Amino acid sequence: MIPTFITSRLCVRPVCATDIPAWHRHFNCYEIIGELASSVPWPFPADGTEQFVRNKILPNQGHDRWTWAICLKELPNELIGVIDLWREGSPENRGFWLAREFWGRGYMSEATYPVTDFAFQDLGFEKLIFNNALGNDKSRRVKERVGATHIGTVPKLFVNPDYTQAEIWELTRQNWERYKQHTTALYEYSVSKPPYPD
Repeated sequence: MIPTFITSRLCVRPVCATDIPAWHRHFNCYEIIGELASSVPWPFPADGTEQFVRNKILPNQGHDRWTWAICLKELPNELIGVIDLWREGSPENRGFWLAREFWGRGYMSEATYPVTDFAFQDLGFEKLIFNNALGNDKSRRVKERVGATHIGTVPKLFVNPDYTQAEIWELTRQNWERYKQHTTALYEYSVSKPPYPD
């Protein structure tokens, strides 16, 4: 079972097939896709989200991949973003995106907090590797806030050709526990199962 997390403003719950229309509607945006690896097609195909969710996410959900929909707490059935966590890194173990209209409100830091806690406490990760395009300062700040260490910069192709390098980050269990000591009240959450689509 993949837990559902309830934070002060968000419901972070497992992705399901009924999320596909909202995922596609919010994700099909160059400002989001431009910051992703060049393997993501642009223009994004009409069936791209459905193929990805049905063929990549759902068959592996809860096995070696864990994917959550980010929703506002008062609208738990309306996906506005995604957090994706996987066991075998390439090199990263986590990715995320958030609908453009919700940027700048601190939602991603709030949403990733329980997911990161779950990775270390329940899934047994000793470290998590992240990456972002060099120049994607929003994504970089999410990593810096939790005590991740910048361990290098490597060449990488992105959908947006202005990005040519990726920053690699490492977050260890020890650094995560140190970070949590100072942020417990800020990012309190509960584990719950509110109604959401099957």
